[in-house]
Amino acid sequence: MRDSQDLKSDATESWYTKDGPESDVVLSTKIRVARNLATFPFPDRLRPQDKDRVRSIVFNAFGHLEGCEDYQAVAVQNLDPLGLRILEERGSFPKIDNAESLGVILRGDGKISCVVNVIDHIRTSVYSSGLDVEETMHLSQKIDRGLQSMLQFAASYDFGYLTASVLDAGSGMRISVRMHLPSLSYQGKIKSVMESLNEDSVMLKASFGSGGVDNVSGTGNRGMSLGSFYDICNIDCSGGSEIDQMTSILASAKRLMELERQAREECKENLPTIVSNYLYRSISLARWSSLVPLREAVSIISGVKWGKDMNLLVGIDDAELHALLYRIQEGHLTFVQKNGEFHFKKDIQDDDVKKNERLRALILQESFENIKLNF
Repeated sequence: MRDSQDLKSDATESWYTKDGPESDVVLSTKIRVARNLATFPFPDRLRPQDKDRVRSIVFNAFGHLEGCEDYQAVAVQNLDPLGLRILEERGSFPKIDNAESLGVILRGDGKISCVVNVIDHIRTSVYSSGLDVEETMHLSQKIDRGLQSMLQFAASYDFGYLTASVLDAGSGMRISVRMHLPSLSYQGKIKSVMESLNEDSVMLKASFGSGGVDNVSGTGNRGMSLGSFYDICNIDCSGGSEIDQMTSILASAKRLMELERQAREECKENLPTIVSNYLYRSISLARWSSLVPLREAVSIISGVKWGKDMNLLVGIDDAELHALLYRIQEGHLTFVQKNGEFHFKKDIQDDDVKKNERLRALILQESFENIKLNF
């Protein structure tokens, strides 16, 4: 296993640059498994020296897994703020104030990550593009079995795996599916969808925060999420076996896919002017703006994807649009800015925020240069 602090690369081979099943609606699948070592208290009760011991034990276990040469293990306090921010943007590490005695393990393509001493001793995550719950679970279970062959996890016959949060006790497994639901959002159906999912112990939440009337390229305040990107996940980990939980999330995701595709056809047939206006505004903002804030960029990508999924444009694919959601983030742009030679206009050359907005505009323009309208 490599011991490296260089976790800030452009990652052109990152997992999110690959295409996946059902990518017109589903961007990605994530499975996170929480585990705790049987012989130590939960992290918030650990003494500093014991936190260091737990981190060493987990790092050593990952160093004996199959394919261990592809992993990097880093003590979080050794990461610079930019490296940590990029990991947060990629979902590999949660936002947290105190990084003392924490650890992170990351596979080179980012598909597998593990955080150590954050809420639980071990939180391992596996990511896949598109709707790929079964294969993601297969890889997650393979890692879990490998760790269990070396580590003793805290568990109970009555409660299953023991975790710091009662909602994680049981399987310790949280399955998340990221979806793009602009048609349902525009039709104002998100609230009813959310209520229906809750009845099946599935939660729907915004991926990038709240949308609203300030999204100049979007559909006003009809959508509840910025860019109409949503995550669905199981509310708790105690409802049935891992297979039961996987089946529940998969069924919910497929039901949402059908609803979004049906709503998409209705919007295309009944609201052609509104749909084309959203698409025109998204492309125009991307092509002609010198500066693009992050929130606006997320909404622009959503508008272009909505148009693509309605076959109103050609020249870009789902994988590239998915990757853009990572490439436009602040940490990534700061890294690009520091490792490239860019010449900014005099009025923004001393403003890091505006320089990132300029780079974001250039990335969108480059990505959209081959787009052609298909109507």
